[in-house]
Amino acid sequence: MDTFKYKVPDLYNPTLAALHSLGGSASVSEIEDFVIEFMKLTEYEVSYIHRGTATKLNYRLRWARNHLKHFGLLENSSRGIWSLTSLGQQTTSVNPNEVVKVAQNLTRKPAIHLPHHNEDESEEDTSELEPGSIDAEISWQEEALEVIKKISASAFERLCQRLLRELGFKNVEVTGKPNDGGIDGKGILRLGGILSFHVVFQAKRYKDTVGSEIIRNFRGSLSAKIDKGLIISTGRFTVEAKREAQRDGAIPIDLIDGEELVEKLKELKLGINITLVEKVLVDSKWFDSI
Repeated sequence: MDTFKYKVPDLYNPTLAALHSLGGSASVSEIEDFVIEFMKLTEYEVSYIHRGTATKLNYRLRWARNHLKHFGLLENSSRGIWSLTSLGQQTTSVNPNEVVKVAQNLTRKPAIHLPHHNEDESEEDTSELEPGSIDAEISWQEEALEVIKKISASAFERLCQRLLRELGFKNVEVTGKPNDGGIDGKGILRLGGILSFHVVFQAKRYKDTVGSEIIRNFRGSLSAKIDKGLIISTGRFTVEAKREAQRDGAIPIDLIDGEELVEKLKELKLGINITLVEKVLVDSKWFDSI
C-alpha cells in the first residue's frame, strides 16, 4: 500500500512556487528542498522509497516537472537546470485538472480521476501517464549505484578522487587511515586561477540514508585550515543532515548523494556511457507523391 499521500498533481503548484521563489530557475535538488519546506513534509514523507534509492517524492516531482513542461510553463537544459518559460513567469498557480488533461492528451491515455488523498484507497497515480522514460532514467541510476556499492572501499575512494580531479580539483589525495575522523582525502579547488579552497572529503558507500550525526562527526574532524568539507555518498541525505551541513557558524559541508554522483559520472562519461539508438521512420506520404 502506498502511504505517501501526495500525488503528482499535488506537486504542480509547489514546483511552480519553488521556481518563482528561486528566481525563475533552479536545480532539481533546489526545487526538492524548497518543496519539502513549502509543504512542511516530514522526514518519513521525504524518505519514503519508491524503488531502490529513489524516493516517492523525488519520483513524483520528476513527473510534476515533466507535466508542467508539456503544459508550456517549464523548460530544462541539458545540465539539468529547470526554468520558467515566458508563460511560466506569468503563471503562479495552475488548475491540476487542466495540466493532467494536457498530459493525458499527449500520451492518449484514458481519463484518470485526481486522487482524494486517501491512503487506504487503491488509486491510479498520474505518474503512470507516460510509462517508460522516467522509469528508465531511474533504472540506469539504480544499476550504476548497485555496481558502485559492490566495489571495494578503497576503489570507491579512488573513484571519488578521479571524480574530483575531473571536476577541476588539484592535488587530490586519498588519505583515509584508521582513526582519521572520517577524512578519506583532500584537494584544492581553484577558482579563476586566483582563489584557492582547501577541501577534505569523505566517501560513504551507504545503501540507505545518511543522517545528521555523520555530518557532525565529520565536521568535528576538520581543522581550522580547512575551507570546506565534502561528503560523497551512494545513499541519500536526510533533511536534518542537509540542515546540519549548512548550519550557521560552522564549517560548511557540501553533499553529493547517490543520484547526483551517478549523474556527474554520466556527465563526465566515467563508467557511464550514452548510446544513441537509430530510429528508422517510413514516410508514407513520400511514396504517395511518386
